[in-house]
Amino acid sequence: MIVIPTAVREAILERARDGRPEEVCGILGGEYDPDGRSRVRSQYPAENVADAPRTRYEIDPEQQLAVFERLEDRGEEIVGFYHSHPRGPARPSETDAALATWPDRSYVIVSLEPLAVGSWRWRTDAGEGDAPGGRFEREELVAE
Repeated sequence: MIVIPTAVREAILERARDGRPEEVCGILGGEYDPDGRSRVRSQYPAENVADAPRTRYEIDPEQQLAVFERLEDRGEEIVGFYHSHPRGPARPSETDAALATWPDRSYVIVSLEPLAVGSWRWRTDAGEGDAPGGRFEREELVAE
């Protein structure tokens, strides 16, 4: 489960709308629990440096390191990441699964058409029929 404050959820939705038609992305900070309830305290927008930003995202590596340092300074952990699907569903795409690298972290996905927000955990304990590196597991998203 992931708990996201309403203000953070709204900020992510606004960024997704403003960034359309490209995907937006960012990092979620707070209290991380790999098997239970993670709680988001903050979100850090990041530049999408993907070669095809309308259909994929890539967080700028230098910006990502700076955010990780900021999280550490604030006593927060990396809860996960978010990105938008301007014209797709709020679930991971094949590209998202192929590029996922953070085990047990949450990947929040915002769909603009139709408007929806979903969250998924990347699990590396792959079972039969899963992607080579793992699989996404749907998780409950609670706004508070």
